[in-house]
Formats: sequence, structure tokens, C-alpha cells
Amino acid sequence: MRRSAALRPSRLDVFAKKLSTSANHSLLWFGAAAVLATIRGRGRRAALRGVVAVAGASFTANALAKQVFPRRRPAADLVPVARRLSRRPTSSSFPSGHSASAAAFATAVALESPTAAAIVAPVAAAVAYSRVHTGVHWPSDVACGAALGIGVGLLTQRWWPLGVGEPAEVAVQVRTPVLQDGEGLTIVANPNSGPDDTDPAVEIKAAWPRATVIRIDDLAGQDLTNVRALGAAGGDGTVAAVAAHASAADLPLAVVPAGTLNHFARDVGVASLEHTRTATESGDGIPIGLGSVSVDGAEPSIFLNTASLGGYPDLVRLRDKHARRWGKWPAGAYALVRVLHSAEPLAVTLDGRRRTVWMIFVGNNPYLPKGFAPATRQRLDSGLLDVRYIRADLPFSRTRFVIAAVAGALHRSRTYHQLDLPAFTVRVHGRPVAIATDGEVGPDGTTFAFKARRAALTVYR
Repeated sequence: MRRSAALRPSRLDVFAKKLSTSANHSLLWFGAAAVLATIRGRGRRAALRGVVAVAGASFTANALAKQVFPRRRPAADLVPVARRLSRRPTSSSFPSGHSASAAAFATAVALESPTAAAIVAPVAAAVAYSRVHTGVHWPSDVACGAALGIGVGLLTQRWWPLGVGEPAEVAVQVRTPVLQDGEGLTIVANPNSGPDDTDPAVEIKAAWPRATVIRIDDLAGQDLTNVRALGAAGGDGTVAAVAAHASAADLPLAVVPAGTLNHFARDVGVASLEHTRTATESGDGIPIGLGSVSVDGAEPSIFLNTASLGGYPDLVRLRDKHARRWGKWPAGAYALVRVLHSAEPLAVTLDGRRRTVWMIFVGNNPYLPKGFAPATRQRLDSGLLDVRYIRADLPFSRTRFVIAAVAGALHRSRTYHQLDLPAFTVRVHGRPVAIATDGEVGPDGTTFAFKARRAALTVYR
């Protein structure tokens, strides 16, 4: 403190005061997050992870640590008058909340975007030092606050692993028919998909002038004899319907992300129509697996993303409704509490074991994270199904599950089970229940036979 106070007066004094004040209530970091959020992909993920980390670090430092470790702040007369803040804080000096938030934001941003972190990190370091320069914290307050913030930033990976939003990896790439100007391509366009209900047919015809564009209702009666590839322009429900026909006819699939959330297109690695057009003209594709489910012995139907029984369909709908405004993890937590509060337990036999469960989730290929809010897939050709369920036959099972989910300790909770299986069967005891696949509600039944079909479909990428 004395060495810092002994520095000669300079423009740094005014800069340090303004910088330190701008970080009050983490406003500086929220502003930086708003800028990062304008950059699609890594920028938005860095912004969201950074905001979550700041919230965690601020709460830990200010609401917890300061109450446990009371410490007097440096005396005001240790530093020159020109450096002193107009409003000196009166809370405990240890640890520095400003330093914790700064380090947490910089660490979280670095996990997602090292390029953005190269700009953010020096600013975060300057904010931390400004607390010493203005005489409101001891250097040890700043050091411990920064260490706390780094820890919280790294800890975000426990709930939200890296790679969310990145395309899935594949073992091999395959050659697919080259479709110059869309010749030989029949593409299904759903005008009701997307947030604005915008018909994508006009944009599709501009990209593929020789393609045949049809409506989703005309697909069932379509003659596919001379078709070289099928396309789907819409949300996950539309893509799943077209994928079933493409797989049955042994045709490659071209995906145009024209829905609201486009989970499958994101996992495949198709971000726009232009990406798909480039792939169809170069003949690049990847093999992917499909999930299938047979209800009461009927003909199996396929799903691209997820299938579910119990309260999970309601959870997904609630989560997706609020995800754009709150972020996926907070929206998932809110949806989980709402659905578990009103859900009715199901008595089932799952792969030979009698259970009472709140909900069952089945993912086509393993999802990450392994907690309650699966968000992304690292592989699309694993030949496995991601099976998760919440037990209802234990005391206070819902409360225990929520606590374990918030604490990031679901892997140790007896209420939560996660398995990776190539196939399994669920038998419901009692009245028939509906199954939901890729966000669409399917038929009611009591016996559901699930199976993973490895490399069942080729997709342009």
C-alpha cells in the first residue's frame, strides 16, 4: 500500500478512479457481455458464461466471504486525496468483490474465446489494481478476490461444459451426390417454422434454382424415384419428419436451419442455408446415427434429438420459452422446479428394473452435460442412446434432485440415473402415456422399445 501510495501523481489517478467506479455492481462486465453477445457463436457463449461467473463470484465474495471474514479497509489517509473515491465502501475489506467479479468474467470469457479474453483480461487486471491504487483494499484482498473469481469461472464447466454450441465430431466423412444448383434435390419447406413464420421457399429457390420445393403436407405422397437427395427447411420437427423418409429411401439429407432453435442443425454444424448449399455443391457429408422407438409393437418411428416420457416434454417447452431471455441453464433450472412441482410419478419397468420415476429422457447419442439440462452432443455416430431418469420412490426425491442439480453433484445423487445404452425397453404400469419425440407429441402406449441405429443417415456438411 505504501509503495502504491508513493507513486507520483499522474493521469493514472483519474483513470483508476473512473475504472474502479465503472466496475461497481459489475456494470462494466455486463456492458462487455452485451458487446460480446452481438457476436454469434463463441461471443455469445462467452457473454453468457461470463455473466453466470460474475453472478457466482459476486454472491460468494459479497454475501458469504465478507460476512465470514470481517476486515477493516485501509485508512483513507494512506493515499493522496486526489486518488480517493468520493464514496468509500463500508463493507468488509476481505475479499475484494470487484477483483472477484473481474477475474471471474475474464476466466469465463477465456474458456470460450481466447481472442476476446486477450482484450478483457488486461481490463480485469486494471480493475483489480485500481482497488489498491484508490486505497479501498489491501493487496491481499485483491489477490484472494482474484483467486476466488478464477475458481468460480473455472467452476462453470461443472454445469456447462466446454463445446456447447460447437458442431459434433465424426469419425469419417463420406462423399455424397453433387447437386449443382440443386439439381436432383427435393426440399421440404415448412412456412410455419421459425420465430417470424417466414416462408423459406423464396430463399431456397434463389440458392438452388433447379431444386423442387414442396410443402411438408405433400411429402408422404411424393415420388422419390428420380430424387438424388432430400432437404428440410424448418425446425427440428420438420427435419425429423424428412429424415425418416430420407433414411427409408437411402437418400442423403440437406438441412436448412429455418426453425426457432435448430438444435439438430447446430449439432451437425450447419449454421445457415449458405453452409448447406456449399456442401451440396462439393458433395461433402457425414454419417449420423438415428434413434428409434416402437410403441406397443407398432412400426418404429425415428428421432433425431430426443424422446421423453413423463414431465420432460413440459420441461423442454418451458426451458426453450425462456432460454433466449435468461440463458439455457437458468431457464432449465426454472423449468425443472416448475415441472417437478406439478408432475405425477410413473410406475415403470426400465430395462428389467421396476422403478417409480418423475420423467425419462432419451437422447440420440450421448449429450453433455450429464446433468438435468442436456445441451449438446460431441458425437452423432456413437450407436448409443443417452438414457436419464429421476426416481420418485425415494423420500424427498424432488428436493434432493434439485439440490444436487444446483450443486453440480448429480453424479452422486441416488435420485438421478444416467446410462448409455444401444437399446432398452420401458413398460409403463397403469394407464397409457404419450411419448414426445423431437418436440412433437406422439401416440399413447404402455410399452416403448428404444434402439440406436448407427450410421443410418447421411447428412450434407
